[in-house]
Amino acid sequence: MLYPLIRKFFFALDAETAHGIGMSGVSFLNATGFAGCLAKPVTPCPVEAMGLKFPNPVGLAAGLDKNGDHIDALARLGFGFIEIGTVTPKPQDGNPRPRLFRIPEAQGIINRMGFNNAGVDRLLENVRMAKFPKEGGILGINIGKNATTPIEHAADDYLICLNKVYNDASYVTVNISSPNTKNLRELQKDEALDDLLAQLKARQEVLADKHGRYVPLALKIAPDLDDQQIAAIADALRRHRMDGVIATNTTLSRDGVEGLPNADEAGGLSGAPVFRKSTDVLKKLATALAGELPIIGVGGIMGGEDAAEKVRAGASLVQFYSGFIYRGPDLVREVADTLAYVMKKKV
Repeated sequence: MLYPLIRKFFFALDAETAHGIGMSGVSFLNATGFAGCLAKPVTPCPVEAMGLKFPNPVGLAAGLDKNGDHIDALARLGFGFIEIGTVTPKPQDGNPRPRLFRIPEAQGIINRMGFNNAGVDRLLENVRMAKFPKEGGILGINIGKNATTPIEHAADDYLICLNKVYNDASYVTVNISSPNTKNLRELQKDEALDDLLAQLKARQEVLADKHGRYVPLALKIAPDLDDQQIAAIADALRRHRMDGVIATNTTLSRDGVEGLPNADEAGGLSGAPVFRKSTDVLKKLATALAGELPIIGVGGIMGGEDAAEKVRAGASLVQFYSGFIYRGPDLVREVADTLAYVMKKKV
């Protein structure tokens, strides 16, 4: 009952300003012991995926906490796992503001943030100060390339980030699907993807020997893929023995928001309008992979039934971001409760 009142206040502000204030507020409530005002206990629903044991299958998608400034506060809301980033080797400002736009009539968000972040070293400082990973919490770190790095040298940036975050991450996500970094999605194409995954997997093997622990690698893909591209990506994931795949990122489509305020803004569309598109890609990917590696379903989860549909389509875990903005912490509990019931029925 509290969050709709809070949301009304925040939605009267510029979206990015509201985001910053809201995240600081969550951390303040956690620090003062009042985080329980926002969140209630969630139903346990242990899931094993990527060689990791998740206390429940409900995750926070990358983008909400780019620099890992709020890990412990977000973990208190009941998430089974937290993913931070996207982080790049060097700090960068991202695209000019304004770059974040709500479409409340459709429960959508458009962003063209452009991987704004304080750089991988700053993120690691925050991770090492957080209690959540030290207490066994599952923390994903999402890595990308700097905007100034030519696309033909993109692998260098991913390898720099992988080297640095490897020993502090529960798993690492390779983000090649943001629409807001020029030419980034070119890395999803056959030869470029093969080359990138081969280099990352080779480095993962070296790092596993060096640190004495195996950290899974997941690939995050776009929803704007045709059937042939989905099949090719599934083949590459199998061939390179990737540990997981996240389906999907934001879409360039404007289906479902035509004519609404902010709908013509450039950037990736998330929230309810991307649900069907992302779930269709997930389902086709699951068919192509035939259970050979787990899928994390993301895109348009606004309630428990949306998450259940992702699981029925083939997801082992789910994540959300925009739904959290519209629904608040209650969404964590609702999705966890629903998936606990759905997964119990599947057993």
